Amino acid sequence: MDNELLSEDDIGAVRVADEVVSVIAGLAATDIEGIAGMSGGLVGGIAEMLGRKNLSKGVKVEVGEREAAVDLYIIVKFGVRIPEVALNVQERVKEAIEQMTGLKVVEVNVHVQGVATEEPEKKEDDIRVR
Repeated sequence: MDNELLSEDDIGAVRVADEVVSVIAGLAATDIEGIAGMSGGLVGGIAEMLGRKNLSKGVKVEVGEREAAVDLYIIVKFGVRIPEVALNVQERVKEAIEQMTGLKVVEVNVHVQGVATEEPEKKEDDIRVR
């Protein structure tokens, strides 16, 4: 579904596109310390890190009338405690989506696709990370 009903009253309905929920999740996730970026998937065994313009592509959402489920595909920085970073991502993404949209987030699944061994360059193009 592209748009989901959030509220309806005498004036009309408010709908938020799935893409909006995806961008909220991507922005919230990349704000967490230890996250190198979002992943576009695995290409030849190497995670493809997406630039900031492609945040929603590392996120899959299922939005119902009142609830949402999120899958995040991330790349972590080398040396971080992955379970701790993943928990922080889950909490922050859930909080951001619920505050901004009013949807209840029922699950946030974190898929670690790679580890960045060095700081990525500050450009918008896709970067490959081992």
